[in-house]
Amino acid sequence: MKTTLDNPSPDLYKIAEARHHDPFAVLGKHAETGNDEVVRVYIPGAAEVTLVENNQSLQRIPHTDLFEWRGKRGAVAQHYRLRWQDALGNAHIDYDPYCFSTQLSHYDLGLFSAGKHWHAYRLLGAHPHTVDGIEGILFAVWAPNAERVSVIGDFNQWDGRRYPMRVHSDHGVWELFIPGLADGALYKFEIRNRDSGALHTKVDPYARRAEVRPSTASIVDTARDYQWQDGEWMRARAAQGRASAVGAGCAETAAAQSDGANWLHQPMSTYEVHLGSWQRDDQGNFLNYRELAHRLVSHIKPLGFTHIELLPITEHPLDASWGYQTIGYYAATSRFGTPDDFRYFVDHCHRNGIAVLLDWVPGHFPKDLHGLARFDGTALYEHEDPRRGEHRDWGTYIFNYGRNEVKNFLMSNALYWLEEFHLDGLRVDAVASMIYLDYSREAGDWEPNIYGGNENLEALAFLREVNQLTHDQQPGTVIIAEESTSWPMVSRPTWLGGLGFSMKWNMGWMHDTLQYMSKDPIHRHYQHDQLTFGLLYAFTENFVLPFSHDEVVHGKQSLLHKMPGDEWQRFANLRLLYTYMFTYPGKKLLFMGCEFGQGQEWNHAATLDWYVLQYPLHKGVQTLVGDLNHLYRDQPALHHYDFDHQGFEWIDCHDATQSVVSYMRKTDHGFIIAVFNFTPVPRPQYRIGVPCGGMYKEILNSDSTYYGGSNLGNYDPIPATATPWMGRPYSIEMTLPPLAGVVFKLEG
Repeated sequence: MKTTLDNPSPDLYKIAEARHHDPFAVLGKHAETGNDEVVRVYIPGAAEVTLVENNQSLQRIPHTDLFEWRGKRGAVAQHYRLRWQDALGNAHIDYDPYCFSTQLSHYDLGLFSAGKHWHAYRLLGAHPHTVDGIEGILFAVWAPNAERVSVIGDFNQWDGRRYPMRVHSDHGVWELFIPGLADGALYKFEIRNRDSGALHTKVDPYARRAEVRPSTASIVDTARDYQWQDGEWMRARAAQGRASAVGAGCAETAAAQSDGANWLHQPMSTYEVHLGSWQRDDQGNFLNYRELAHRLVSHIKPLGFTHIELLPITEHPLDASWGYQTIGYYAATSRFGTPDDFRYFVDHCHRNGIAVLLDWVPGHFPKDLHGLARFDGTALYEHEDPRRGEHRDWGTYIFNYGRNEVKNFLMSNALYWLEEFHLDGLRVDAVASMIYLDYSREAGDWEPNIYGGNENLEALAFLREVNQLTHDQQPGTVIIAEESTSWPMVSRPTWLGGLGFSMKWNMGWMHDTLQYMSKDPIHRHYQHDQLTFGLLYAFTENFVLPFSHDEVVHGKQSLLHKMPGDEWQRFANLRLLYTYMFTYPGKKLLFMGCEFGQGQEWNHAATLDWYVLQYPLHKGVQTLVGDLNHLYRDQPALHHYDFDHQGFEWIDCHDATQSVVSYMRKTDHGFIIAVFNFTPVPRPQYRIGVPCGGMYKEILNSDSTYYGGSNLGNYDPIPATATPWMGRPYSIEMTLPPLAGVVFKLEG
C-alpha cells in the first residue's frame, strides 16, 4: 500500500473507521520500494508514539490517530515495542500486535472447517501463548460473515478500533495475538457485519471463564496446571470403560464378558443437585465450589450414593433458568468460583469414591444479545428459518447440527468437560426436542426432512457422532439421554443402528409410577397395570429410573406431597415408593431433598428445608434411603443385571385385588425377593412361591420403626415349605406390613 502523510490512502480511512477487513495489510511493518520499510500503527487517543528500540518517533498522519515511521529495511526489530503517551499524559510500553505473523495452522483450521477438530477449544477462544519468548494471549473466533472483528476489553477501553483481528477467509476464523495481557483480563469481541455494517458485541463462545451476572464479559483464564489427585480414579475409570461393551454398550454384549467390571454391571445411584439452592452460607450467599464439595460429600457419602449429577453449571445469565439457558458452554459459572475451584470439586468427589455427571444442553441456546444468537449478524449457530431454528416453548434458538463448525463446537465441548474437568459423564437434556422436527409444533410450523419425515437427520447424526467420540476418547464415561418418546435403540451402539447413548431416563416408568402412587389406595387396584406395564419394555434400553427436579417443581408438588392420605400414610407411601425404585431394574436417580422427604416444592431461589431433619418421620426417610443405597450396592442381584431380562422374574404380578406385587432380582449366583403392599391394610399369612427350600430372612422392611413405620414384619427367618405355589415348588408365608415393601434373602 503506497501512501504519504499528505495523501492518506482509502485503506487508512477504513482502519480509522474500524471497517477494514484485513488490518494486517495496513498496520505493522511492511517493505516499501527499494530498501525502505514502514511501520504503521493506529492508537486512538495517543498523543505521540515512539519506537522503543531506536527511540525514533512515528509521525502522525494528519487528522487521524494513525502514525508512521519510515526508514531503512532492518532498522527495526521483527518484534518491536512502542512507547506511547495518551491524552492524560500516561505512558505505555507495548509490543505491537501487528508485528506478529499468524499463529493458527492451516491443518487445525482445516479440521475445524471439516467438523473434525475434536479439541477446537484449544484452537478458538483466548489462550496463553508465547512467540519468540514474548508472552501474551492468542484470541481466535469464528465469524465468517463479519467485515471486521476486534478484541475489546478493559485493556483498551472497550474500543473496537484498537485491536482489529486477522482473518483466515477460507475458514471464517479471526485471530490476534496481544502481547503482555495477563490472567483475569476482561474481554469481548466486537463484530461488524459485512452486509449491514451493524455492530455486535459478543462474549467469546469458547471462553473458559465469565464475569458474575449481571455482568457479561468473558475473562482470560490462563490456568492450565491444576494438580489433580485422582489418578487412581481415572485409571480405574478407563479400565472399566475398556471392559464395557463397544460404543455405548449393550447388555447382551456386556453380559458375555467374563470381567464383569464394566459400568453396566455396577451399582449406580445418583444424587441430582442444583448447587445454587442445595445449601448457602449464613448470609444467603452462594457457596464456593470447594466448600460445596466438602459439604456434599459429607452428606451423600454416608447415604451410599455413587454419583452426583449437577444441573447445568455452564455460565448462564438468569438464575431462574437453573442453568438450562446456557451462554458460556465452556465456562463453569462464576457464581461458585473459578474453573480451578470446580476442578477441586470434581477431584474431591473422586477421592471420596463419588462420580460426577453434568447436565449438558446441546438442544437449544438463548437469544440474549451478548451470546451465540445471530453471532456475526447472521444465523450462524442457529437456522435462519424459524421452523427449524426456534423452540416455541422455550423462546430459544436451535443449533444447526448440519453445519460443521457448529457440530464441532458442541462435540469439542462434550470432550472438554470430560477431559479438562475429569467429569465422568453427561446427561443430555431434551433429546426428543433435538431428534423430532415437529417437536411441540403445530401443523405447518415445521419443515420435513429431505425424505418427507419428521426426523432431524442432522441432529441424529450429531448425537451418534458425539456418543462415538466420547466413548472412544474417554472410556469409562457415560452419556445419558433424557429422551421422553419411544424412539428405538437410544442406548444401543451405533453399529447396531442405535443412537449410541450409554443409558436413557425411563420417563414412562416414572410417570406411571408417580400417577399410581398419587391415587388413594382404595382405588389403586383399578390402575394395577401401571405397576406391571413397565416390565414389558424394561430391558429394551439401558434405563435410569429418575425422580428428578422436573417432578418437584412448577406446581407438581414435592414427592412427599404427591402421596395421598394423612401424614403417616404419606410418609409410608414415600418409603414404599423408594423401596420399589431401589429394587426395580434400572439405575437410580433422586433429586436433592427427596432423600429426607422435603415437604415444600423445590424453589431455586431458596435452600432445602434442612430443618425438617429434626423430625423423626423425615429423619426416618433419610435413614431408609441410606439403607436402600447400601442394600442396592451390596447385593449384586439388585444391580448386576439392571439392563438384562435374566436379572428379573415376576413372582406374582396379578394380585390387583390386594394391590400387591412380588418379584425376584437375580444374578448367576443368587436372588433377592421383594414384595410390596400398596394398601394400608396389613396382610398376615401372605403366601408367595419361591424357587427353592431354605430359610428366608427379611433384610429390609420399609415399615420398620427405624424409618418411622409401625414395625410390622417378619422378625425371624421364614422357612420355605414344599407347598407348591404360583408355579413354584416351594412357598413362604409372611406378614406383609401396610403401605410397605419387604425384601428377603435366602440364608446361606
